[in-house]
Amino acid sequence: MSKTPSTTTRISSFVLAVIFITLALSLTALYLGITALLTEETVVSGYLLLVGFLGLALSTYMLFQTRRRILRLRIKIPSITTTIECRKCSFKSVREFQRGDHIFKEVEPCQKCNEKMLITAIYREVKEKEKKSRF
Repeated sequence: MSKTPSTTTRISSFVLAVIFITLALSLTALYLGITALLTEETVVSGYLLLVGFLGLALSTYMLFQTRRRILRLRIKIPSITTTIECRKCSFKSVREFQRGDHIFKEVEPCQKCNEKMLITAIYREVKEKEKKSRF
C-alpha cells in the first residue's frame, strides 16, 4: 500500500512553478545587474540588482512558508471507540473500533452470561485543545 500525500499536505504545482520562475528571473536580473555594473551603467545596474535581490528574497521566503505550512497541517486522527452492550444482563464493554463494526451488529458473547452482545454506539473521542493565554 503506497502512501500518497493528502490534499492538505500537498503543495500546488502552480505555486511551485511560480516560485521557481521568480527565483530564475531574480537570478537572471542579478547576473544582468552585475554585468551592467561592470560596463559602468550604474542606473540600470542598480535597478537590476534591486529587482534581483527582491525577487530572490521573495522566492526564498515563499519556499520556507510553504514548507512551514506542510509541517503545521499534519492532522492527528482521533481514536474511534465502539461500545458493546449485552441485552440480557446490561454488561457494557468499550473497545477500539474495528473494520466492519456497525451499530446493532451482534458480536462476541458476553463475559457474564454468554449471550450475544450488541454494538450500541460508535463515536470518536474529541480532546479539547488547551487555550493559550496571552500573558
